[in-house]
Amino acid sequence: MKILFGVQGTGNGHISRCRTLAKALKAAGAEVDYIFSGRDAKDYFDMNDFGNYKTYKGMSFVTQNGKINIRKTVSRIRAFRLIKDVRELNLDEYDTIISDFEPVSAWAAYHQERQCLGISNQVICQYLKPKEYGLIANAIMKYYAPVTDPVGLHWFHFGHSLIPPIIDPMTRHEENGRIVVYLPFESLENILNLLEPFSQQYAFDCFHPSIEQPLVENNINLYPLSRDMFTQAIASCSGVISNTGFALISEALVLGKKILTKPVLGQFEQIYNGHCLEKLELATVMQTLNKSLLEYWLNQSSPEPVIYPEVAPQLAQWIVSGQKEPLSELSRHLWQQTTFPNHVQQKIIELGYGL
Repeated sequence: MKILFGVQGTGNGHISRCRTLAKALKAAGAEVDYIFSGRDAKDYFDMNDFGNYKTYKGMSFVTQNGKINIRKTVSRIRAFRLIKDVRELNLDEYDTIISDFEPVSAWAAYHQERQCLGISNQVICQYLKPKEYGLIANAIMKYYAPVTDPVGLHWFHFGHSLIPPIIDPMTRHEENGRIVVYLPFESLENILNLLEPFSQQYAFDCFHPSIEQPLVENNINLYPLSRDMFTQAIASCSGVISNTGFALISEALVLGKKILTKPVLGQFEQIYNGHCLEKLELATVMQTLNKSLLEYWLNQSSPEPVIYPEVAPQLAQWIVSGQKEPLSELSRHLWQQTTFPNHVQQKIIELGYGL
């Protein structure tokens, strides 16, 4: 089977998830070509698993000080470039088209009347239709990267044919007391203002795209983005402070890390992710960089981990087999392999859902 896989390149979470699935698809015997859009080609890193991938301009949201800047987002859309890329992407040689919230591959499939699997956290809105999204948000989620066959990823199924997160198997290490901070959509100045009052009592490791070399400021360790270093820090830390992207939160849940998270204002799936985390009592959510809430959270103990199955190999086999098994059966099978901490199980029962 030959597959074209389009990946949203704006956030590292999409790439991390697809890196895991790429390995599983290769092991399942698929031949896959990858395209990425949403950031400059020079800004991609650790991309060896994707072979001779291609990049496109695509579309991306512009964030400023922790919220979506609509004016700058609209001003940076290159509609003619996008239309040209969509029209020139020939899908004839591919048996299957997959889009992880990536617009060029999704729109090319739409215009060439091809089926398109949409594998992402974003497509859950086609199942759940959260009222928090509103008309504009629902329109964006529907038309940004339209797909015919949505495969939604989430932390719980909420009664729908969703599947658990796609992450690499992770080993829990003894916690070292350090707090990992990854708030790439917030200004570094605002992050330091949040952490500095607690930096004498707690140890923070802050990763941020504006940092070029490791340094220490106000007793806070600052690091540039590095996949290997970040993975090591997450495995042994005692807590994670992050925006509410799906991939990192998923890893923290599996590792049993306490989580303090701030949705990017105006980024609709992050806002809804925050509601779901609160509903299931999986994380503490803050709407602003709140020092009082940070102090409360720092005094909390680490939770029990969520145990998710290895989704990637099973999903890859489902894709390569031509999706012969209904998605509902794949979903049911994967959730049967999932174990939640006792307090989360109780919340699920209170919400009226079976485990």
